[in-house]
Amino acid sequence: MSSVRPEPAAEPAAPSVPDNARGVAGRAWPQRLSRWLAACLPAWLPVAALGNLVAKLLIVALGLAITVVVARQGPKVQGAFALFVAVESGLLTLFSGLGLWLARQMSQQGGRPSVRALPMLRGVLRAAVALGLLAAAGLLAMSWGAQAMPYSQLWLLALGAPFLLLVPTATGLWLGEGRMWPINLAQVAAPAVVLAGLLGAWWLTQGAVRSAPVVLMVLTAWVSGKALVAVLTAIYALRHAARRDEALEVALDEEGRPSRLEVFAQPAARWQAQWPFIATIGVTNVVSLLNYRASLFLVERFHGLGAVGTYSVAVTVAELLWLLSSSVTVSAYARIGHPDARVAAAMTVQAVRINVLATLLAAPVLLAGAWWALPWVLGAAYQASLLPLAALLPGVAGYAAASSLSAFYTNHLGRPQLSGAIAGLSLAISFGLGCWLVPRWGALGAGVSSSAGYLGAIVVAYGVFLKHAGLPVRALWTRAGQA
Repeated sequence: MSSVRPEPAAEPAAPSVPDNARGVAGRAWPQRLSRWLAACLPAWLPVAALGNLVAKLLIVALGLAITVVVARQGPKVQGAFALFVAVESGLLTLFSGLGLWLARQMSQQGGRPSVRALPMLRGVLRAAVALGLLAAAGLLAMSWGAQAMPYSQLWLLALGAPFLLLVPTATGLWLGEGRMWPINLAQVAAPAVVLAGLLGAWWLTQGAVRSAPVVLMVLTAWVSGKALVAVLTAIYALRHAARRDEALEVALDEEGRPSRLEVFAQPAARWQAQWPFIATIGVTNVVSLLNYRASLFLVERFHGLGAVGTYSVAVTVAELLWLLSSSVTVSAYARIGHPDARVAAAMTVQAVRINVLATLLAAPVLLAGAWWALPWVLGAAYQASLLPLAALLPGVAGYAAASSLSAFYTNHLGRPQLSGAIAGLSLAISFGLGCWLVPRWGALGAGVSSSAGYLGAIVVAYGVFLKHAGLPVRALWTRAGQA
């Protein structure tokens, strides 16, 4: 993952979906299409998702700028950078359950604050720092024994590990409240600071310090920028939690309710009591990450760092399709976690509709733009990214529904293992097929196998959702009340 939401309503109601054209014989197809599109666009979306979408656009622009700066240093530098970031992402996702546990504690209140946030936040932040220190020891050991790039430079990641975990942990507070702008700010700040550092590293390699290893300077800029933003995010989250608890105390006093004693005298929820849930989320997210990134390591194994560099650009561009889907899911996350199963299922269906429709429409446009822009912007070597990109796009477009379905499994059902099973299925298909195709077709084989894994898994994922939501298959294209 991964950002955030609008101010929560006191009690979110079931989202209303306009009538969806069921069949009056003879109705013109344009009317049917327009009514179906109306059903796909709930009233909350423009308000809830717009800010997050703007933030995502800024993040994409910054991310593309980072890619250009790094990729123009050569495919080998880009390949080392992509593998380093994949290892960092593995660290973050392994311990992401702390933030999602906090988000679930907040969203399960149904939009009406009734528990203290500060003690819970302090507890998970302390755990994040402790786990970061533990991870740092493992990274130092790996770096000590490695010879090849980028694994020999993992000591840099070890230095930042205790801080990097603060962002996915602290932002769980706002994720559960449905507040967008603080997470948007943290998400934009990280790549902005990293880009500034990378530009500084690029300037040094061009002039004053020509002897400095390019990869080392790039990775240093990445880790230091992310760590700085992580510390500032944690500090702000602690201040916000303290003010929220003060406001809750004042509101209970003004109402003269005895529940003030109930809220402030009882101990806050402790993450230790639900460690199996948190651990399951971590393992699930690591499996999901491997689903997205295992193909990079396959390409490195059979074709080297240069091939990883060009293929990683194809992956980066293809995953731009998830820009809107992640914004929609993040905006609806608190509602998807609503304790009322009817509300949660209806919101999930709406999010899936929007995500799939948007990515299917955007995929050919993205491919056409990339076909022209990649070789021109990054250099002729990245012409090799285009066919793998074309192979990836169908699967990436279909898998746009996964984020909303995963939110339903985790935030509403409290069963993150379902998300893990779906990601595991996708990984098994893509990795198994990749072991056969990558040695023969290189990066193109990686793109084909990943796309096949995504498409196979998303069909199963939707079926699992329908079973738990008690909905028929046609719920995806019909009004909830008519399904």
